Amino acid sequence: MKDVRVRFAPSPTGALHIGGVRTALYNYLLARKHQGKMILRIEDTDQNRYVPGAEVYIKDALKWVGIEIDEGPDKGGPHAPYRQSERKNIYTKYAQQLLNDGHAYYAFDSAEELEAMRNRLMKTGVNPQYDSATRIEMKNSLTLSEDEVNNKIRAGAPYVIRLKVPKSEQVELNDLIRGKISVNTSQIDDKVLMKSDGMPTYHLANVVDDYLMKISHVIRGEEWLPSAPLHVLTYKFLGWENEMPAFAHLPLLLKPDGKGKLSKRDADQMGFPIFPLNWTDPHTGELAEGFRERGYLPEALINFLAFLGWNPGTEQELFTVEELIEAFEIERIGKAGAKFDIQKANWFNQQYLRSKTDEELGQLLITDLKSQGIDCENEKAYAIANALRERITFPSDIASLGKIFFFAPKSFDEKIASKKWNNESIAVITALKDEINKTNELTVDTATTALVDVTNRLGIAQGKIMQALRMALTGGASGPDLMVTMALLGASEVTSRLTYALNTLEEKAS
Repeated sequence: MKDVRVRFAPSPTGALHIGGVRTALYNYLLARKHQGKMILRIEDTDQNRYVPGAEVYIKDALKWVGIEIDEGPDKGGPHAPYRQSERKNIYTKYAQQLLNDGHAYYAFDSAEELEAMRNRLMKTGVNPQYDSATRIEMKNSLTLSEDEVNNKIRAGAPYVIRLKVPKSEQVELNDLIRGKISVNTSQIDDKVLMKSDGMPTYHLANVVDDYLMKISHVIRGEEWLPSAPLHVLTYKFLGWENEMPAFAHLPLLLKPDGKGKLSKRDADQMGFPIFPLNWTDPHTGELAEGFRERGYLPEALINFLAFLGWNPGTEQELFTVEELIEAFEIERIGKAGAKFDIQKANWFNQQYLRSKTDEELGQLLITDLKSQGIDCENEKAYAIANALRERITFPSDIASLGKIFFFAPKSFDEKIASKKWNNESIAVITALKDEINKTNELTVDTATTALVDVTNRLGIAQGKIMQALRMALTGGASGPDLMVTMALLGASEVTSRLTYALNTLEEKAS
């Protein structure tokens, strides 16, 4: 295999979609697998759609998930500049080469003339495209004399440069994911290569840049598959057919039910992020929450995204980045769209959070508590983290679930109170309160012994009173192990909470 050089080439027209992060990831994994280079190229030729802040957002997002760039706008490199808006003169040279060789032509059609052409063709049931059949009826250098063309250019008449697509030829390419693809040129229109403002379109700029930057593989979204034959023709017309990169067009990201392409609206309606980081729309001021701010760990998100279309061929699901690099093969990416199962993303986050040490989780808790003005000793925080680790999905869950250790309940679960707060539970909790009040140090063992002694002495099964006991201590129906909870609260706090519950819930007893 020749030197692997891949590029991630986003347009700064808004926030980076999570599908773009997946595209960047697959490029990155291939580059690292073969000790190649990962290039970031900013494709900002469409100045009308340029959004301030979008380029910085793209870079920040890639940095957060851990995708390292070898060459790019900030890193530099042998093929700088890496912003297409700064490479305008380069494209002009190759557009002129295509014109000189008869593979491109000037087109002077106005917007009204183009619209009239499309409407005319639509009425006759013909595909409304500017191609070998329709260009002979339009205003371009193929239908105008050389003098007319030169006069228009000298007079400053607006024009575009279009690729001259052959009338009826087969264009073939071998996609690394989809196999052999063959398209007749009758289905390809004469795409604009250079716009009237002198800026290139994607179709010219990406081909020229990929060639000059020695890109070996173009891994991009499925939406670019229809344009691939056009790009193959452009490589051929420029004499670069033998240096053409290998193509791999990734499957679409689908809604969680698999019915249609995933969109921001779908994500908003279903309550999950679609962008890696928070993004504030500069036009509307609307804030879209990102995966980072929602509490997803970058390593969990990377693992989740890797499996959206690719599989390792084994039962292994949890991968470090190094393991993903080792296992990654383009040929193991499927053709079918990948369902964006947010529950699976949550599962990955759980696994990565739970793999952290008590100290790491405890520090997250301490930081969160400090923001609320609450101090907590390290050892207690670590113990709370240990008690909660199997119940958390996001880092913020540690503090939200852990608040029971810092705030005594002022109200109680009505459902539990009405069903489980009865004479038996009152008897056990009263006796347990008195027993614990005598204890110097409340541990898991001493709490367990006290509860066993009390229930045995009263002849009441523990199963009958455990929900009521938990409710009395925490106010709710669920939480970490109850004996661990009692030990973390300490004898004084447990006694105080049980006393409050007995006084407050007295009228609930039947």
